[in-house]
This record gives sequence, structure tokens and C-alpha cells, in this order.
Amino acid sequence: MKPLRECRESLVGELLRRPAGADFLEDPLRSLLASMLAGRALGEGIMSATLGLPAADFAKLWDAYFPGPHLRLEDGRTEDIPEMSDLIQLFTDYRAESDERYAWMARIVAWGCAGRNHLWQDMGFADRRELSAFMNAAFPALAALNTGDMKWKKFIYRHYCQRDGIYVCPAPSCGECADYAKCFAPEE
Repeated sequence: MKPLRECRESLVGELLRRPAGADFLEDPLRSLLASMLAGRALGEGIMSATLGLPAADFAKLWDAYFPGPHLRLEDGRTEDIPEMSDLIQLFTDYRAESDERYAWMARIVAWGCAGRNHLWQDMGFADRRELSAFMNAAFPALAALNTGDMKWKKFIYRHYCQRDGIYVCPAPSCGECADYAKCFAPEE
């Protein structure tokens, strides 16, 4: 049996060999979505089988980025969070462009915020660098505000709360996190 890393790389490679549409083939989000989908196919993260998108939007995303048969994706464990619509709006306000693909990205990352681990883990990425690349590609103005290299979920919740005038606002899982003391530590 292949190690998990090799399985992920194989799935990502398979997805990236597919003939995406011209507007999507060179999109920097394509390889990141491939990694997220591979992670979900391998049972990593908490994302739904549609990455938190309505089924029709997920079908459009799939056909645009990875035309062909879908990977077998199962729903991860998810919890409804009361701030979901507010988080979607936050990401929508900071999206790189106003086209539909960035609206999808806003919903996807908001959905990932419902998890209890680091955001990169909850979204099914291979590592934090992939999440940072995703944030820089999809939400560059928001990513630029993370000048202290704060862990993404912590940063997102801090920004969300300060924007609404709430100044005591931890991310939903900070109190439970084994890495609590490392939130401001540099990445290795």
C-alpha cells in the first residue's frame, strides 16, 4: 500500500492532467483545489463532499477545473457555526475578483473554518504553505493584512471580530488546540 503522501501526489497529478477550460488551466487555485480534493478523497479534513458548496456550484467548479469523473468524496464531520454567513461575507468582501470562482472560494474557506484543527488541516491541504498560497491567490488583500504570519484561523477570527467591533473573540477551537502557544510562532 502506498504511503499517504504518495497517494495524495498521485491523485493531484491525475486531476492536474485533466484538460481544464482555458480560463482555469493556468489558474493558481487549480493545483490548490486539486490538493484539497485529494486530501478529502483520502479522508483528511472536515470538508463536505462538495467542499461546502451547493451541489450545482460544486458541479460547475468540478467541470471548470477538473472535467471528467469525480473523485469519490465523502462528507467529513462538520458542525454548523452561527457565523457561517458572516464569514462568507467577509471572504466575499476580500475576494480577488468578482467572478463566480472567487464566490466559490469564499464559501469553501468559510466552511473550513467550522473545523476544530488548524484551517489547513480542516480544509484537507497537505500543509500550511498550501493554505497560505490559497489565501494569497483568492483573497490577496485579506492575506496582506496577516503581517505577523498568525495562524490563519486565528487571524480570520480576529479580523472578523475586530471588523464587527468585538475585541474578545477567539477562534472556535483555540481553547482546545494543542498548538495554542504556537499561534504566533514562525512557520518552520
